[in-house]
Amino acid sequence: MGIYEELKARGLLAQVTDEDEIRELINNGKATFYIGFDCTADSLTAGHFMALTLMKRLQQAGNKPIALIGGGTTMIGDPSGRTDMRKMLTVEDIQHNAQCFKRQMERFIEFGEGKAMMLNNADWLLELNYVELLREVGACFSVNNMLRAECYKQRMEKGLSFLEFNYMIMQSYDFYYMFKNYGCNMQFGGDDQWSNMLGGTELIRRKLGKDAYAMTITLLTDSNGNKMGKTAGNAVWLDAKKTTPYEFYQYWRNVGDADVIKCLRMLTFLPLEQIDEMASWEGSQLNKAKEILGYELTKMVHGEEEAEKAMAAARSLFAGGAGADVPTVKLTGDDLADGGIGILDLLVKAELVGTKSDARRAVEQGGVSIDGEKITDFKYIVPKTRIAEGFLLRKGKKNYKKIEM
Repeated sequence: MGIYEELKARGLLAQVTDEDEIRELINNGKATFYIGFDCTADSLTAGHFMALTLMKRLQQAGNKPIALIGGGTTMIGDPSGRTDMRKMLTVEDIQHNAQCFKRQMERFIEFGEGKAMMLNNADWLLELNYVELLREVGACFSVNNMLRAECYKQRMEKGLSFLEFNYMIMQSYDFYYMFKNYGCNMQFGGDDQWSNMLGGTELIRRKLGKDAYAMTITLLTDSNGNKMGKTAGNAVWLDAKKTTPYEFYQYWRNVGDADVIKCLRMLTFLPLEQIDEMASWEGSQLNKAKEILGYELTKMVHGEEEAEKAMAAARSLFAGGAGADVPTVKLTGDDLADGGIGILDLLVKAELVGTKSDARRAVEQGGVSIDGEKITDFKYIVPKTRIAEGFLLRKGKKNYKKIEM
């Protein structure tokens, strides 16, 4: 099985421009491809994880990755999948985020002479003269076609800024520039990027009279169609300071029964034959599959030692104990009033809920407990003496925090 066939078997491929040509290139290690990462935060997320593993798979098959840091495009903001305009970041914030991305990418991709490259589109986009850019590429883009693109169409009702309207041109120019200067002949991205990616292949064809190729990968969604890598409205980060190895492990350990096999195929490097055997597992065996998923992904992101510790802590917790690596919330005297802390304030402080209204709803629905004892009174005050001893605060079946002073 070639790498192209493996990507299909793992359910990763969504759309391709020229299947026969792309199959030939990547199966024979002839692709120099790029994936772009806009620097909208100081850490990559689980949403980027599949792109990173894809780059690793293709590099192992002899292809050459280009990790493109979006220092320039981040200053515009991609409207794809957005209902409103992205927050404008400062140049300093973008540069800081780019440095954070580089450190994280080096855990997945092998950079160096003749290996993967890391580029920053700020190096060429910020040097462009606007009028020269219009003359060079403006005639290659039909406004009518751009407005039909999904990334713009979904924004037309609420309003699409001219700033964001330029994003497709900027991304297309990236591909065009790297084709000319770095021999980049292929572009990969999420399937929400299809319109932007076609803009790049068309620009290369019209300006240079040569062929370049684009392929999108399937966005990782759960069985309800929600993007995975989100929890309680927040991202699951690859930075251990933002999402601990234990929390990262637990996120994947707790995916739905209907999603675990899909995640194993798309995200891990386990042999497909092994995963196909797991597809017939039922009941408690599925929990074993989820443990394998959590362990394999945590090992890739945080290393084998952290993966072992996270799995041991989760097992200890499930058995009734509280492992040392369970996320801990330390309270101070400033958090207490009248000798304790209200259960609603504690749930918010522990980030198990977003608001006190959410906390009250969780208590009233019977989903909150302290060391296994259900809390049913939303006015309950946890005394300072109990906090000093330390306890396990639980919301629902899968969300835990150790509370200490």
